[in-house]
Formats: sequence, structure tokens, C-alpha cells
Amino acid sequence: MKKVYIETYGCQMNEYDSEIVKTILEKEHYAFTDSPREAQIIFLNTCSVRENAHQKVHQRINEIKQLRRTNKGIILGVLGCMAQNLRQELLEDKVGVDIVAGPDTYKKLPTLIEHVEATGEKDYALTLSEYETYSDIFPRAEGSVNAWVAVMRGCDNFCSFCVVPYTRGRERSRDPYNVLEEVKQLAGQGLKQITLLGQNVNSYKYAEYDFADLIEIVSEVDGIRRIRFTSPHPKDFPAKLIDVVANNPKACKHIHLPLQAGNSRVLDMMNRTYSKEEFLQLAEHLRERIPHLVLTTDVIVGFPTETEEEFQDTLDVMRKVEFDSAFMFKYSERQHTIASRKYPDDVPEEEKTSRITRLVELQRKISYKRNQQHLGQTFEVLVEGPAKKKGQMAGRNDGNKIVVFPDNGAKAGDFVQVKINEVTANTLIGEGIG
Repeated sequence: MKKVYIETYGCQMNEYDSEIVKTILEKEHYAFTDSPREAQIIFLNTCSVRENAHQKVHQRINEIKQLRRTNKGIILGVLGCMAQNLRQELLEDKVGVDIVAGPDTYKKLPTLIEHVEATGEKDYALTLSEYETYSDIFPRAEGSVNAWVAVMRGCDNFCSFCVVPYTRGRERSRDPYNVLEEVKQLAGQGLKQITLLGQNVNSYKYAEYDFADLIEIVSEVDGIRRIRFTSPHPKDFPAKLIDVVANNPKACKHIHLPLQAGNSRVLDMMNRTYSKEEFLQLAEHLRERIPHLVLTTDVIVGFPTETEEEFQDTLDVMRKVEFDSAFMFKYSERQHTIASRKYPDDVPEEEKTSRITRLVELQRKISYKRNQQHLGQTFEVLVEGPAKKKGQMAGRNDGNKIVVFPDNGAKAGDFVQVKINEVTANTLIGEGIG
């Protein structure tokens, strides 16, 4: 039985897709290994969103080529968004990749493998589908207390900095009752938390059902105690969805709301379709409607033509909203995006570094301030496993904040009550009670 090794880079959707690949290949009697040295087939499931991810994958390809000195029969495949976006580069002989497959073509992997084995020639499948949602494949969630569930694929937003519409195609949503069946199977495996995935989940639409309806439907599944979702878009956050998050006890009171930039001119260049003022109004409304809401975000600094004064608008939004945490990045130009065609990457690297340093420091202070508000509070924590520090366990509360507490015999997947008596900017530290 041939052994396959999969290495995953990037977003949660890629993690879910790797489980889809495993499920497809397991049906064809392939086995899986955690060691690339034991594998006859190695797949790198890649990301095109950040330059750093590209560099990591190219470095990894070179490392795997070294394995071929002792195992000349290794088949190397590159999957995912980088495969879709950089197909010609990856298929050059000097790169050493045998299979290139985009996100909509994973059902063809068994055939691609067979072709490479039989002929020794490279093969690829890169068609973007208007219909593929992998609705007939229910991947298992192994080794985790959370299960990712893709409810839609693709994106129609065409943010100017983003390559996703070109690598994952146009939006299409799964039948809510097909999603429900997958969630039932996950609950049957003992999972208590699911995260519903989409590039823009509040664009979900299937017949008369919207995303708020979908949350209500899957919340009826016995055994599922927490429902998370990522990511919504600030441009179309409907009142109905806000009501469901506020009122459904299984819907976690955590919303990841990507800001990207705090200046209205820059937001317009990004094609984000909202202004600074509209974002601030939405954040204020969310906090009013959903008590104890945890808000997190994404921010890009150094977008083309962004001035220091415009960057100050981003800092202003961060101060006013007081996000609980943020993913912060320097702008890196991606091939085939609108921004790469229209806007020269003209903000100097040293200026980007200065801005990201100041932004990270501001957010660190805000995160610490917000975490201090939890001192003395008790949270229900879903245990994920041992913490980095020996003798400690780690998990997350409803707001998706990391909670660390002394090992009290709780196992991954258990719910425990933890009283918070210490905090850092990133972590709540407490003791188990009850």
C-alpha cells in the first residue's frame, strides 16, 4: 500500500481541503504517514495569500528534492492556491514537481498519480469549477477538538490585493442539509465544536436559505455545543445574522471582522466597498447587540500609495474599536491580482516595517487591556490539550481566547470551568474550579 504525506500551508480552508484529499485517496486504498521519509507520494497544499508562504513552499520543494537522492521514486505534488496561481513556474523541469492540482480538481488526484507512475511524465489538473463543492465527501476530523466545515467555496469580492477569486473561482454554496449531514457525522465522531468556513460566509445563499438559516439548522445537531464561523465581510453583515449570533446559545460570541485598512481612500483602492466610518458604525453596532462580544480582525499596512497620515487612520480605528486581537501583515504583491496590475508596490520596505512595528505594539497594549477585564471571571473552556508549559493544559473559551490552567486530569475535548487570575496580551491564565 503506497504511503502519502501531506503538508498544509495557509488558511483553515486549506486544512479542510487536506482532509478532503485524505478522504479521496483513502477510498483508493492509499495510506498516510506523518513522515515524508516514509512516503512514496508527497503533497504540499499551498497558499498564495502571503509572500512568506511562497518562500516556505519553494524552500520545502528543494528540501524534498534532496530526499530523492535516497528515494528516487518519490512523487512530489503541489496542491492548492499556489498551484493554481503559479502553474507554469511549478511545471518547469528544474523545479522538480510531478503533479500540480488546483483546489477544484482533487477528485482527479488518483488518476494523476497513476499517470505519473505509469509514464514518468508530469501531470496537472487546474480547471476552476462553477459547481464543485465536494458535497459528496465528508472528511473526518482527526486529532482535533474542532472540525472545519466548508459551507461554500470561491469568492466574488475581488479585493484588489487578493488572489483568491483567481485561485478558488466564483462563489458557490452547499445545500444546507448536505452541510447538516456532515455536521451530524462529526458529532457522531464525538466532535463538540465546528467552524463553518467560507471566503465570505455572509454571502452564503442556497435557494431560500442564507447563512443565518444555516447556523440555526446545524445548531439543532445533538452533541454540537459550539458553532464558530470565518470569515464574514463587513460590507454585507445582515441584521438577521447578528440576531442569530446574539440569541443562539451555540453560536460563539466571537466575530472575526477583517478591517484591512482604516483609511477610506485606501479601502476604496482595495475594493473593500465600505468606508472607515461605515466600519466603525458596524463594529459599534455589533458590540451593542452582542454583549461580551470578542472582535478580532486582519490588517494590511503599506498598501500601494498609503501615506503616513492614512496609516494613522488605521491606528485610529484600532484605538476606537479595541479589537481583542489582530492578524497584521505588511503588504506583499501577489501575481495576477488587480493591485499588481494597477498599483506599483511603492511604499518602501523600511516604512512598511516601521508601520507594522507600531501597529503590533498598539494592538499588544489593547489586547492586554481587554484581557485584564477578564480577571476574576469564570469561563467554560474547551480543552485542546497540553500547554507549552509542563503541567499545564490549554483550551479556548467561547470568545476563542486561549486559556491556560493547571493539569487537573481533563482531556482534549472536555469542557471545564476556569477562573481567570492572571492575563497576558495573548493568554488568559487561571485555575480549574468545580
